[in-house]
Formats: sequence, structure tokens, C-alpha cells
Amino acid sequence: MAVAHDKKTSGSSDMKILISNDDGFFAPGLRALADAMSEIGDVTVVAPNKDYSGASNSLTLDRPLVVNRHEENIYSVNGTPADCVHLAITGLLSEAPDIVVSGINNGANMGEDTIYSGTVAAAMEGFMLDVPALAISLASKYGAHFSTAASVAAEVVAKFKMGKFNGKFLLNINVPDVDINDLGGVQITRLGTRNKAHGVVETKNPRGQTVYWIGAAGDVKDASGGTDFGAVVNNCASITPLQVDLTDTASGNQIEFLSL
Repeated sequence: MAVAHDKKTSGSSDMKILISNDDGFFAPGLRALADAMSEIGDVTVVAPNKDYSGASNSLTLDRPLVVNRHEENIYSVNGTPADCVHLAITGLLSEAPDIVVSGINNGANMGEDTIYSGTVAAAMEGFMLDVPALAISLASKYGAHFSTAASVAAEVVAKFKMGKFNGKFLLNINVPDVDINDLGGVQITRLGTRNKAHGVVETKNPRGQTVYWIGAAGDVKDASGGTDFGAVVNNCASITPLQVDLTDTASGNQIEFLSL
């Protein structure tokens, strides 16, 4: 099944925007993002059919994926965020998108969070398939000002559309949960860091079996100037450029003695 991009507004251009997330196709943050993007181009949503927070870059390889159409341009998949973007770009869409926009996540994705985030993974999947991409998150669990994050995302995508920056990129954007009038600006940042994660929580289920919950993320360790944590603390949106190459060149130089 090839899905054609649908144009939501008569005034939108032919720029093709693929939207996904990890909170599910029904999430209010996704709706706010889709509405903002529809003012810029032709929007198609391909998102998970349930909450896949923390799914990271996992792909579903042990079963087939099913796509369901819910509205004119909204589709859900019984798979991970990376599944959704991979499926959309490699076969579901009749044309490749010009950009992938993932979010708006209900909660921050900063520092080490980016490794686990399904929101970031959806954008990264687009990036690895040669499509420019960005992930955007609202840095609180209250979800009071999705419109602020949507406005920041729209400004970035509009600048891309105007040719202000080109080429393949992967951006991770975090926006404080404040009214747009209280936003202190936008900062280009690096990833901050957290302390070690809290321990697992052991408990009993109704059958008396011992079960475990993954512990909470560690507290913020580095929120200094120039970090994503630091920007959000100061009511600024944070834009962090990411890369996929995980090579630790410095350590490689130190272990040359292992070469045979």
C-alpha cells in the first residue's frame, strides 16, 4: 500500500513533511505538531498505535507490521517509532519526505535521555535514510504549552524550507513548558549529563511473584552554560545537533596496542 501525501491547507506548498512520535498517534503533542506543520507543507503522520516511550532505535523483526488509517493523513503502526519512519520512507509513502519531524514528546529528551528516546529514534531513522530530521520535546510532563514547542518546530522547519540551512542534519530540540511570550529565546547547545540511574524497584504482583520496575533516570549532573539542561532551566529552547557515529577516537588511540 503506497500512501500519497495529503495536503491539509490550500495555502501549503508541496514540501512533504513526515511526522511521527513515541507517545502514539493519539497524543496531543503530535496533534499540535501536525497542525503547525500543515501551515508549512503537506503533512503525513505515521506513528505508533500505542505509547512506545523508551523504545530507542529498536526495529520489529519478529512479526509483520500492520498499518491502520484513522484520518485523511494519519496512520498508525503496531510497531516502534523507528518502525514507523522506516516503513514510511522505504515503502509506505509514494514519495520520500523532505523532512522528518518527531514529537512533540510529553517530557524532555536531554543528555543521556537521547539514547533511550523513541522520539529521537524516529528522527534518527529518517536521518539514517538520508532525510533531514528533527525531534522536538516539551520539557515537562504537564503538557500545558504544546503550542510553544510547535511554534519553535515550525520556525526551524520554515527556515529549512527557505534554504537557510541545507544538507542532511539531525536536530534534538527541547522547549520549556511555558507560554510563547515567556520563552527566553533559542540556544544551540551540547548534550548535558545525568548521574547514574536510580536502582530498580522490587515489588510483588497479585500472585506473589517478585517483579521489578526500571528505576528513574538519574538526577541532572551537568546543566552548565551551553548544555541542553542549562538552556531549558533558563526558559530557552535548546537545539542540539546530533550524529550517529559513536566512535570514540580518543580511546581508539589509547588501545592501539591491541592491534595484531
